[in-house]
Amino acid sequence: MLRSPEILTDPGTAASALLHGTAQAAPAEAPRLPQEPPVHLTDPVTRTVIRIQGTMLATARAHLLGAGYTELLPPVIGPVTDPGVRGSKQVDVDYYGHRYKLMSSAILYKQASLLAFDKIFCIAPCVRLEPLETSNTSRHLAEFHQIDVELAGAGREDAMRVGEDLVRAVVRGVVEAHSGDLERLGRDVSALLPLLDGMFGSMTHAEAVSELRALGHDQSADAEIDWEGEALLSRQNEQPFFVTDYPKGSRGFYDRESRTVPGALRNFDILAPEGYGELCSGSEREHEYSRIVTRMRETGENPAKYEWYLRMAREGIPASAGFGIGLERFTRYLAGLDSVWQASAFPKVPGEVTP
Repeated sequence: MLRSPEILTDPGTAASALLHGTAQAAPAEAPRLPQEPPVHLTDPVTRTVIRIQGTMLATARAHLLGAGYTELLPPVIGPVTDPGVRGSKQVDVDYYGHRYKLMSSAILYKQASLLAFDKIFCIAPCVRLEPLETSNTSRHLAEFHQIDVELAGAGREDAMRVGEDLVRAVVRGVVEAHSGDLERLGRDVSALLPLLDGMFGSMTHAEAVSELRALGHDQSADAEIDWEGEALLSRQNEQPFFVTDYPKGSRGFYDRESRTVPGALRNFDILAPEGYGELCSGSEREHEYSRIVTRMRETGENPAKYEWYLRMAREGIPASAGFGIGLERFTRYLAGLDSVWQASAFPKVPGEVTP
């Protein structure tokens, strides 16, 4: 049976007991946080999960390179980073006397990269000081990685199609290469099979709000779907699905506002089923200088901080669309893990000081 994704347990107990064939001997109360590196890294669960994650990355690279994408390495620090990080704080570093940021997302640099290539992807490290309460959501890390993709001249539906195809390709690659490993982890492989053939479902943000309210969850119509709401929607589905058209003000300035439906953004999330929640966020991008500045001011950003980015936009950057898939969250879903930290070799749980 698949373990509940909302319960935090230690991989050295539940899943590790399955791998060792001693599940009945698992202690009644398990640690809720990662063990020290020597224990975590040598745990059979960690080693199995990292092998699965390696296949995920190799499959994603092969799929995207085969579709004509160029892989590049994004920066780790810069003068600014993604401001639309949903309640988390950015990390400042001293860069030769200047205040730089650790990247919370590669979004601005993805747009810049399209000056060289029409289709790019990267495996991007991200650092976000998530609110302390997210340490109990089982799906937040302060340090994680994204499979980031950007396409010049593309619209939202193009990016959605690429994202769906990429998720399906990675799942297929893992199921073909690691079905035995997944079963030993306790993952119900049959739960992944509908994803390989069926199309992802889709609903608008407004439809999601309506469904959540019908389920008794008081979700604001003007805000991001909260963590509980995402998990609740996720449990209603048997395969990944899209949520589109988030309201303006709920996302960063780079998400393009609809020209026909004012106040709605041309963006999307992919939510995993079974309660696992968000895997991916993406959108069409604002690329016109005047509109970017307007959106910055609407979201409370100081345009002066983004001098290099705005100078580039003034000179002209391609229209584009793209997305980022959280690698550790994707791994957690595929492997059926209790918590996202189990999908990292060196996990950083919000608020926990670890190596």
